[in-house]
Amino acid sequence: MTIDLYTWNTPNGRKISVALEEMGLPYKVHPINISKDEQFAPEFLKISPNNKIPAIVDPDGPGGKPVSVFESGAILLYLGEKTGKFLPKDLGERIPVLEWLMWQMGGFGPMPGQVHHFVALENEQDRRYGLDRFSKETRRLYGVLDRRLAKHEFVADKISVADFAILGWAWRHERHKVALSEFPNVERWYKTMMARPGVKRGFEVSLD
Repeated sequence: MTIDLYTWNTPNGRKISVALEEMGLPYKVHPINISKDEQFAPEFLKISPNNKIPAIVDPDGPGGKPVSVFESGAILLYLGEKTGKFLPKDLGERIPVLEWLMWQMGGFGPMPGQVHHFVALENEQDRRYGLDRFSKETRRLYGVLDRRLAKHEFVADKISVADFAILGWAWRHERHKVALSEFPNVERWYKTMMARPGVKRGFEVSLD
């Protein structure tokens, strides 16, 4: 059955389109234009009470009953559990997947997101402090990722939902004012990920 994906063309939205393509799940995109505040519509709030994209509705949820899931990290874990793909069953192998997924959700997303905000401000006085603060933290996070990938092909050894989560934000590295050539291990991983057919389809599908 077809999963309904409520989303927009953002890093968090791309995480899910990439995962759905990689997992081979049929889905239908329902654009939620966040520039027009469509995320506050009562019908959308029923499935995403925090008024954020993405969210999904799976008509074939647990027990064959429809289920809605919001928050991109939760969606990735749900899809991994549903398909048995990109989420190890073994707890020891799952731990680094969870660690790096939470790392993305708690840092490599919120911090670059602040860069997105401050870089767009026109008033130099308004933008200087915030852009300097969050750009430094964003670069630190790229460094953390680079050191991890120096010893691992993917963040949790085998490709997983954590890679999809991180890729959604690394995709915007130019907007973060970060040259991947400065982080060669991230650059190698990024090129490897973007060359995957499922990832390509996930980025090519129209989300807006």
